[in-house]
Amino acid sequence: MRISYENGMILVLVVLSALCLLGLALVAPRAACVAWILALETSPEDWLAGLIGGHETMIGAMKAFGLVLVVALGVQAGWRRDRVNPGFAFGFMFLAGLVHGLYPGLTLLGSLRSLAGSAGPFMFGFVRMPERVVRAVRLAVVFGPLVCVGFGALLAAAGLGHLYVLEQGALRLGGSGEPAFLAGFALIGVYAGVMACLSAPSRAQVAMVGVNLLIILLTGARVPLVLALGITLSILIMQRRVLALAAVGAAAALVAMFWNALGFLRVVDLVQLGEAANLSNRELVWPYFQAAFSASPVFGWGVGAGKVIIPVASPLGTMIGTNAAHDEYLRIGAEGGAVGLALLMGLMALWVRHGTAALPRPQAWAMGLIFAAFAVHSATDNTMIATTGSVFFIWVSSIFATASEGTKPPA
Repeated sequence: MRISYENGMILVLVVLSALCLLGLALVAPRAACVAWILALETSPEDWLAGLIGGHETMIGAMKAFGLVLVVALGVQAGWRRDRVNPGFAFGFMFLAGLVHGLYPGLTLLGSLRSLAGSAGPFMFGFVRMPERVVRAVRLAVVFGPLVCVGFGALLAAAGLGHLYVLEQGALRLGGSGEPAFLAGFALIGVYAGVMACLSAPSRAQVAMVGVNLLIILLTGARVPLVLALGITLSILIMQRRVLALAAVGAAAALVAMFWNALGFLRVVDLVQLGEAANLSNRELVWPYFQAAFSASPVFGWGVGAGKVIIPVASPLGTMIGTNAAHDEYLRIGAEGGAVGLALLMGLMALWVRHGTAALPRPQAWAMGLIFAAFAVHSATDNTMIATTGSVFFIWVSSIFATASEGTKPPA
């Protein structure tokens, strides 16, 4: 098989980057975790792929780097048992797909790659994380969206990208990537900031929750904004933070006063125009996944089927620019059937229960709310297969790892 010059250069770049990350992880695991999280959040699959190509290759490479990091952390800090890890569900779905038969067009190699991509983010659940690594992960997750915006501004100044886009005349902040991805990363930043405030509140942490909420607002992403506000308000009410709730009320009143002047914000513009449905072409995509699920409702079509149900080069994929399901329940249902979907959801629930058992009650309740929000978000977005899932699950694993060691998550 001949490899083109472009693919060869990308392969060399990936291999060299993996070796660098492995070396960094073995010498300085804390710096390696930060580097990987910030690399994910600055979205090289967008700005770098625009220069040298290889969008899908870079996404796969970024996830592969995560597995390299898992190995390095395990060697450095040791391993731990995680008998209810949700990654096991994807292993089952992979084997069931082989027995049942893979979806037409899905190869064994393609299914293996998707298995690594789907189960990979959960592998951090099997490694011990020292307190300094947990602190570094939390800081990277909280500050990552702001770094993405700053890096996007540098790329835009250099003529290599765009900091924001205009959609139907409304502003959408994207940083160095796409607005939807920046919103997803900022939502995880809100989760991490809220959890940190419950552990050891400070003005800086509260301020970063506000910054990430502002970033989500400027991306124009509706569901992440509703979830972020819902989680924040729920925690404030649970903690009886009267002054903070009063500040939120004042901010809401201010928005109401200047509502007509805020049409440049996408979420406001959509409400004013009454155009809030099917903006991501979900209603065009969902019937294909529903049909695949219905055709094999028990065990599905194997891990990776979601990538070929709508071929990227198909007229629909070309028209809307993606073949993603925008609904993890439909994607998992098509790949693993009702059995695989039920197994994944069951393991996820057990994972949260076991992971939060040793946390202080307020933090355990907050993590339960966060996973409830994650479950809602999964009905409208690619929360597990996208790079946002990798960031979310390394952060969750770091919280669970410290809880299992009997120490509270560092602030």
